[in-house]
Amino acid sequence: MNRKNGIEEIRNSSKIWDVIIVGGGATGLGVAVDAASRGYTTLLLEQSDFAKGTSSRSTKLIHGGVRYLQQGNISLVLEALRERGLLLQNAPHLVRNQAFIVPNYSWWEAPFYGIGLKLYDMLAGRLGLGMSRLLSRNESLKQIPTLEPEGLKGGVLYHDGQFDDSRLALNLAQTAVEYGATVLNYMEVISIKKTGGMVGGVTAMDIEMGEKHKINGRVVVNATGVFAENVIQMDDPQNGGIICPSQGVHLVLDKKFLPGQTALMVPRTDDGRVLFAVPWLDKVVVGTTDTAIPESSLEPRAYDEEIDFILKHAKRYLTKDPERTDVLSVFVGIRPLIKARDVHNTAKLSREYVLLTSKSGLLTITGGKWTTYRKMAQDTVNKAAVIARLEKRPCLTEHMKIHGWLMQVDESDPLHMYGSDMDDLKKLINDNPDLGQKLHGELPYTKGEVVWAVREEMARTVDDVLSRRTRSLLLNARASMESAPEVARIMAAEMGFGRKWEEMQVDKYLELAKGYLPDHKTYNAAGGTPSECEIKGRVRK
Repeated sequence: MNRKNGIEEIRNSSKIWDVIIVGGGATGLGVAVDAASRGYTTLLLEQSDFAKGTSSRSTKLIHGGVRYLQQGNISLVLEALRERGLLLQNAPHLVRNQAFIVPNYSWWEAPFYGIGLKLYDMLAGRLGLGMSRLLSRNESLKQIPTLEPEGLKGGVLYHDGQFDDSRLALNLAQTAVEYGATVLNYMEVISIKKTGGMVGGVTAMDIEMGEKHKINGRVVVNATGVFAENVIQMDDPQNGGIICPSQGVHLVLDKKFLPGQTALMVPRTDDGRVLFAVPWLDKVVVGTTDTAIPESSLEPRAYDEEIDFILKHAKRYLTKDPERTDVLSVFVGIRPLIKARDVHNTAKLSREYVLLTSKSGLLTITGGKWTTYRKMAQDTVNKAAVIARLEKRPCLTEHMKIHGWLMQVDESDPLHMYGSDMDDLKKLINDNPDLGQKLHGELPYTKGEVVWAVREEMARTVDDVLSRRTRSLLLNARASMESAPEVARIMAAEMGFGRKWEEMQVDKYLELAKGYLPDHKTYNAAGGTPSECEIKGRVRK
């Protein structure tokens, strides 16, 4: 992917794109892949970085949704289970089979959850990942040695999918480009163009260069997730009010709290949600909450009570009781839930998606979840083709190999998530052994991955590299902060920027990363710490 080439493409003001997509998260990128693979000229514009928002802050699960089965939403579960199976086939380097245990502490739980999860297996059909089964008390403790043994009667084992969300988003962007799409990050849509009262394109601002671009298109797709109403109101200021944002908080802990490869699923917490503790990249992700919030943000922050809620429930089910001091990172995703009448608890709102067409032809896709991104994109492009009167062409994504596709990756290889790009990355490192050095002793990433991110993956900021090209920020916020000066130095050398750019990037990143510490309010109130001053000093030496 090359941003400079993409800018040149949109400078051609006479060009009329078949499909312009606003939003570079899971849904927008899926639409770009679908539209481009059908042969439609496709442009995707993202105001920040790909998957900057919710799409990089998920629970890292590709799943049918056991909670939705409990709610009786069989159609959503069926669709999600099918898409889960397809995604495991289409991106096996990033999606894997993950075993879960539902612990049983009451006599009725084994038959109740056992029957429910057998139905889950049946709904998955031939795309299932493995059959659920009842476990004895000893078998459950063997799978999860830190599971609370007091009162434990057994468990139910079942299977779902796990993945790396921002890496999949990036691979979707690369796939779209391979099929002819142009994708641009840091390109903010600031207005909708109209001709005769109908949508005919957008005006976008290049955040890096401060340059405006007027772009023509036959149909504009609003795929901005929790920010969908902003674009809707560009089209018609009187519209909106369809999104009920809800945030989900996740805590990242050391592997010692959940050793082994089996995840824990608590089917009912105090607020009616499920709680997961999932092994991920040699750490443990615990979450999530469901808290209604007044407005959406690119950098949402956890409330103290949400962190306490997760820790309280983790202590109920784990023998090693995590404290705030054990939390390596706190990250928050916002769900674009669709408003429903007479529903005050966001945990009860549906994760189904909706397609809306305005009177002037703006097409909005919102709601949904990562697991169903491909089907959402298929439905969206079908509708977009009708609006734009494009030649009808079939969807090709059902069995499409996503960029990086590689079967049977060795997960012990720290570069396995690059899939088929792994050999080229290793060659880059072998040609310059200094690039094989780790960025930090507590992170698995190397200097070579920073170079690769700039050259091949359109990384433009230190945040892009440490948050989404690598997952440093989520795995260990403090270690990522200590890595920031070296990342800035490498990026500046690659991009031709000077010391001032490095200093600005490190300052911005440290301010952002502090929000991922469990006690960020105290940290900020203290005006920084000696370690922060030391980190900044590394740039200026």
